[in-house]
Amino acid sequence: MAAYVLLLKEYETDETVVYKFGPNEKSMGEISLNKGTRMISEVEAIPDDNIRSSFYFDRAAQRLTVCLLKEGGVFPDRTTFES
Repeated sequence: MAAYVLLLKEYETDETVVYKFGPNEKSMGEISLNKGTRMISEVEAIPDDNIRSSFYFDRAAQRLTVCLLKEGGVFPDRTTFES
């Protein structure tokens, strides 16, 4: 099964980065990464009962981990997870 997750950066500080995430711009939850502790949390689930938020959250978390560890902590304004 193919997977696509859109991530749009809400804001970034020295300690935290917060993104909206979901299958498209109309159905989005919110995810947060604490850069110091490397803890990722779902701030807000995708507000659609027909969409399993955990599916998108897990893949958005993977994308943020790649940004943090493999891309030198660079968090773009817009990014995606695709497989």
